[in-house]
Amino acid sequence: MRSRLLPAAVAALFALVTSAAANATMHGMHPHLAAHLSGMGEHGIVNLTSKAAKSKLCWTFEVPTTGILSASIRDAGGMKVAELGMHYSAKGCGTVAKTALALIEAHPARYRVWLDTKGHPGDLRGKLYAGMAHM
Repeated sequence: MRSRLLPAAVAALFALVTSAAANATMHGMHPHLAAHLSGMGEHGIVNLTSKAAKSKLCWTFEVPTTGILSASIRDAGGMKVAELGMHYSAKGCGTVAKTALALIEAHPARYRVWLDTKGHPGDLRGKLYAGMAHM
């Protein structure tokens, strides 16, 4: 009887481990993120690439707006989670805390990208999603 239970237990354990690995892949981290930005009659996009192992986040903005001062990622309450550079740059990479990157990658729809101009903080905003954006 023991000889029959052992293979069944091994098979069940294998199925459990395989299922957990597949679930982590399907609902795991998203290193490529994007947002469609809009506000004040303007539109644009941002594409982000996370390099969580190095605590790096790279971005590329395509926006026609001038006078942008800064860019950031904020949670649903408007709290700043990550700055995209000390000053606005259409393209660049910056250091972001690994914990913040892990949260952003795991649940991108909980975060928004904000572009601030001198007269209008959060002038252009957009919700993050997994994937790449195109104009």
